[in-house]
Amino acid sequence: MKKVFLAALISAAIASPALADQGHGKVTFKGEIIDAPCSISSDSIDQTVWLGQIANSVLANGGTSTAKQFNIELEDCVFPKDADDKVYNDKVSITFSGSSAGFNPKLLGVTGLDATDPTIAGNVGIQLTDTNGKALDMGVATSQEHQLQAGDNTLRYSAYVQGASVDVDKIPLGKFEGVTNFTLAYN
Repeated sequence: MKKVFLAALISAAIASPALADQGHGKVTFKGEIIDAPCSISSDSIDQTVWLGQIANSVLANGGTSTAKQFNIELEDCVFPKDADDKVYNDKVSITFSGSSAGFNPKLLGVTGLDATDPTIAGNVGIQLTDTNGKALDMGVATSQEHQLQAGDNTLRYSAYVQGASVDVDKIPLGKFEGVTNFTLAYN
């Protein structure tokens, strides 16, 4: 009798909701070790900039949307010194790359727009600009290098949508996406 009672008590304890799996998951940690004086913030590596809902009439005849700012955050910058104790690699230039807009190869191309008429599908692109509002061309390193400080640094850029020099009925409609990669070069 005692053995039966003990077995029942152990079975009840094991079946208790407190011991049941009430959810589980997995955490995967990923990263990359790079040969550079600064780390790129995880928030900057894969970001999305919402450019908003833009009226096609704004983009007609080469028009542009309102610019939206985005940042590339550099963290934990430590700069090497040469034999004369002079700091180097404390300046950085950036190159943005991606598919070009059909009407202007200097602009970032977009996908997802109404392409029922292939002649108008490429009539919209994204212009990237530096902190001074100077246009940046796809695939070309910035001419202005950013002077970096030890520690954390913020590189500021903006983007806006630009239409081709066409009438409003030649500006395609719909949701769009443009993806650019960036490459840093320290000097």
